[in-house]
Amino acid sequence: MTRSSLAGRWGYHITGTALAILFLSPLLWSGWASLRTNSGFGLENYDRLFTSDNGIRLHHVVNSLTVSALTVIGTLLVATLGGYAFGRFRFPGRDLLFLLTLAILMVPYATILIALYVLLGWIGLQDSLIGLSLVLIMFQLPFSIFMMRNSFEAVPRELEESAQVDGCNSVSTLIRIMLPAVKPGLITVGLFAFLTSWSEFFAPLILLNSTDQFTTTLAVVNMRTASHGSIDYAALEAGVVFMAVPCLLLFAFMQRSYVRGFTSGALKG
Repeated sequence: MTRSSLAGRWGYHITGTALAILFLSPLLWSGWASLRTNSGFGLENYDRLFTSDNGIRLHHVVNSLTVSALTVIGTLLVATLGGYAFGRFRFPGRDLLFLLTLAILMVPYATILIALYVLLGWIGLQDSLIGLSLVLIMFQLPFSIFMMRNSFEAVPRELEESAQVDGCNSVSTLIRIMLPAVKPGLITVGLFAFLTSWSEFFAPLILLNSTDQFTTTLAVVNMRTASHGSIDYAALEAGVVFMAVPCLLLFAFMQRSYVRGFTSGALKG
């Protein structure tokens, strides 16, 4: 191994380690702060998180899981069909429609939440988990359709043509041939949809009014003591760790497919 290649490898590892420390330090600090008590270290902060009057309750977690599940399912369904149409079919206005879909990314979603709140009231979904899920699905679609279109385009057309020769129609080809081939892209889209919906705060804050409908993020923010309006920061840090653990576990299990989805789909074109 030459001196230059050795120096390049060391530089790669040092840079990677520095970036890992930079990104992990806030989470590690939150974990340390969540365990720190007046008498040392323990789980007292987590006990207050789940037992205080304004702490996290089971229905908050169920609400977050419901919103996340609906968002993931809806995003995968629409993005798969949209990506398949954009990636495999030719129709008038296809490129313009795709650009309009991507243009949603340029609109700060906070600027239209009030309008969406009014719209949900018109259709009877105001202050509901289904209405919140529909809004989150809408904001996931530009990236998700982009990912799925590129994932479908990366699949060799010979596979699709062979299926059609065997008598498969478009739907059968999509289900039997294309979906297994774009599995990394599906996992990437689903993972992004879950992470966004699970940790989303601003949209639930605007769209949900009833405390029974609150998600875990709203419950964590409401962790305030009644004494002089002070904030229980230690319990808040415990809430941050509680919110982060499912995301970390899910990413750890799906990391390989997640990276493969980006390299085979999103980076194409």
